[in-house]
Amino acid sequence: MPTEAKRATVAALTEEFSGASASIVTDYRGLTVADLASIRRNLRPQGVTYRVVKNRLAKIAADQAGRSELGPLLDGPTAIAMGSGDEVAIARALLDAIRPYRAMKVRGAVLGQRRIEADEVTRLSTLPGREQLLGQLAGAVASPMTTMAGLLAAPLRNLGYALAQLRDQRAGGEGA
Repeated sequence: MPTEAKRATVAALTEEFSGASASIVTDYRGLTVADLASIRRNLRPQGVTYRVVKNRLAKIAADQAGRSELGPLLDGPTAIAMGSGDEVAIARALLDAIRPYRAMKVRGAVLGQRRIEADEVTRLSTLPGREQLLGQLAGAVASPMTTMAGLLAAPLRNLGYALAQLRDQRAGGEGA
């Protein structure tokens, strides 16, 4: 029989899962409460929440939020990092926060509606961020246009240089 506290927990988790673009599942065995608090403190500035959850309640909340892909990852002591926005930044922030704790393992993640494995989370964290990728794309698009503008301006610029040299030669010849 579900208690009111469990219903409230499921409702809160459902809301968090619905608003999160990425949910990364970790195993927290061997960590103290102080270690978990330190991880939460490191993740908070990036807008990532880190919660220790009961698997049964998390599965119910994931199903209600339309994130049933999360179910197979919920086995054993489970903590979930959730955040919205840039998935690369979320993965990088979590892996940086748990790096000092060798006992922790990432089980996998759900990005949108797609489940990815632990090694893919690690690879995701090594990608450049969204802003950097957009900058690279803008540079790649602008580069041919810049080259074309330079090529089109070259004949006029070269004519100007030639006329300036001709003027300097005539000015030098008249003075002699």
